[in-house]
Amino acid sequence: MMNLSVIIPTLNEAENIKELIPFLLKQGGDFINEIIVVDGGSTDSTCQIAASLGARVLISEQKSRAVQMNLGARHATANILYFVHADTRPLGSFATDLQKALIKGYRAGCYRYRFDSESFLLRLNSWFTRFNGLFSGGGDQTLFITRDFFNTLGGYDTNFCLMEDFELVKRIKKQTKFYIIPKTMTVSARKYRENSWLRVQLANLYVFTLFHFGVAPERLKNSYAILLHHDTNS
Repeated sequence: MMNLSVIIPTLNEAENIKELIPFLLKQGGDFINEIIVVDGGSTDSTCQIAASLGARVLISEQKSRAVQMNLGARHATANILYFVHADTRPLGSFATDLQKALIKGYRAGCYRYRFDSESFLLRLNSWFTRFNGLFSGGGDQTLFITRDFFNTLGGYDTNFCLMEDFELVKRIKKQTKFYIIPKTMTVSARKYRENSWLRVQLANLYVFTLFHFGVAPERLKNSYAILLHHDTNS
């Protein structure tokens, strides 16, 4: 029997968690075994709210999505893992979509997405998420993966505090076919609202290029922070 552990890494996500957890529980039904919120040191009420809504809350010693998501996976009890960022909104059909993909034999995959913005440039950005190429598999697309396969891969590489999702998907693609579910979910455009579109694009492109040339994870983090004046874990 297939069942699902939803793993959500958080850092000061109280408002998003209020919406996301009830939505997942309602739409996931019996398919969801548990929701695990792994917090990286929130100073707001994220942990209290998550616990009150029925999530299992774990506290990570490090503020790092890779570390947080690995911790959640280690405590997961279901045979399918679903990694979801707090500011994303999966589709109401996610439980059925994931089960169909798994029945077809896919061991890992994600969704397309669109931003919660009418900006033409952001619509253009999100259009590329339908393709299973170099830019597929970012954390905002969410990631489903069988627990056995995740463990075989060794989970997320905790050397990466940025691009950890792309690094894992890169390894996934060496082992099996990565599936893009042909449906579109919604992602927050807050990063673009806080910075100019051009600045974010240039920062993403620069760091992505460095990543594909094998540049050390710490340099990726530093480059991104300098370009955006941005906390890489937010």
